[in-house]
Amino acid sequence: MRRLTAALALAGALAAAAPLAAQPLDPAAGEALSTTLKMLLDPTLRSAAIAGNPQAGAADQQIRSLTGSDALTQELFALAADVFQELTQASGGDATKMAQSLDAARTDPAAFAAMLSPQTLERLRQLSVKISDQRR
Repeated sequence: MRRLTAALALAGALAAAAPLAAQPLDPAAGEALSTTLKMLLDPTLRSAAIAGNPQAGAADQQIRSLTGSDALTQELFALAADVFQELTQASGGDATKMAQSLDAARTDPAAFAAMLSPQTLERLRQLSVKISDQRR
């Protein structure tokens, strides 16, 4: 969960910006979500964004040291994109609610994980196993 929290923190730095029901996004929030998801999924866009943000660079280095491979790093960012999308939808795009959820995840990752869809939670479990297996 720390790895996912680090990836989400990086997403928040780059975007500068109990389960909840999905809420409709206003056009600005929808566009911000789309831009953030593209950046998370595209290594070239992500690298450019990281280069301009020392805080993001430090988070990226931490993620890379934890995953140990480019493939797992990319998989982690893809998972982070899914989580970020779920978080954005659940908060209706409210940046304050999103930040509060991420802050709460630092102290109670299980509660944060409980808000994820079953599919995303399963992907998180699978990725955690892959990262753990690679580090052995």
